[in-house]
Amino acid sequence: MNSAVHSAAVSSSASLLTTAERCLQPATMVGNTPVLWVGEPFAGPGRGFWAKLEGSNPGGMKDRPALHMVERAKARGDLAPGADIIESTSGTLGLGLALAGITHHHPVTLVTDPGLEPIVHRMLAAYGATVETVTTPHPTGGWQEARRNKVAELLAATPGAWCPDQYANPDNVDAYETLALELASQLGRVDVLVCSVGTGGHSAGVARVLRRYCPDMKLVGVDAVGSTIFGQPARARLMRGLGSSIYPDNIDYPAFDEVHWVAPHEAVWSCRTLASTHHASGGWSVGAVALAAGWVARTSAPQTRVAAIFPDGPQRYFDTIYNDDYCAAHGLLDAAPPTGPVTIEDPSSSVVSSWTRCTRVVDPTGRVS
Repeated sequence: MNSAVHSAAVSSSASLLTTAERCLQPATMVGNTPVLWVGEPFAGPGRGFWAKLEGSNPGGMKDRPALHMVERAKARGDLAPGADIIESTSGTLGLGLALAGITHHHPVTLVTDPGLEPIVHRMLAAYGATVETVTTPHPTGGWQEARRNKVAELLAATPGAWCPDQYANPDNVDAYETLALELASQLGRVDVLVCSVGTGGHSAGVARVLRRYCPDMKLVGVDAVGSTIFGQPARARLMRGLGSSIYPDNIDYPAFDEVHWVAPHEAVWSCRTLASTHHASGGWSVGAVALAAGWVARTSAPQTRVAAIFPDGPQRYFDTIYNDDYCAAHGLLDAAPPTGPVTIEDPSSSVVSSWTRCTRVVDPTGRVS
């Protein structure tokens, strides 16, 4: 090889290495997730919906807000270099914050509860996060309020620490602009968007941006039986990742056209059916959203384009949703496959225990009439 060719080869190799070092950073694995067409048995022949597979992110959908909240806090000076990040999580946001901590060089402490799956607990530790577990639920606010109280205690004991406060941080909402723009590019038009609701971040953020392009788009929220978000009384909840025992400030109540509540046995059927028919599934939120999106697709006009957000993948649920012993012990395998929701006129008219929908969406705190 002559010197000119050798020099060019070395230069090219160095350029590739430099490009790889720039691109192959952990945070660059987030975003640009695929969409999948989901048809029968969730919808009839020729009908279906597009599922945005956020489980293709390293830790799931909440990688997006975790990175965005940290980056915005650093830009404002709220989060000092090397300062501690302390937050409450049921799992997915914790994985995102662990990624953000690695990316931006911050120690991360996550407050969770006994419902956190062992695989997630162990992975959070492997990613370098400190995991604190509360042992007693708050008498009215449940595990979420107990976790938040512990976060407040840790913040007071850790000078300079910062909490993202996912329930009230507008950056949590803004973080989903990228997801919305990806959907707009992938689908061109969205007539109905179906989202699970927990902190309220992705339903508010995605809908707000998509309505710039599709102003008549309808938003369907999917909640868990036993959740207080849409006006039901708080009860013990088996499902994690959607629903709440508190009222997050980020929920944009006026944005919703209707809400569906889904029970654990219905979500389990949906998750397992997705796995066996589409080789793509996830956790409680995914199962609940797929039920509602399939129903919307089969009861809407044929040309209606329905999109659904699947927040995560199935791996962390291997010992719950996909474990026959666990499901049998909780009575989740005995019911007939769900066929459609019962409709109620007002969210306070009855206490729901299975798949139910309501087209009257109210803010139960009275903040928005």
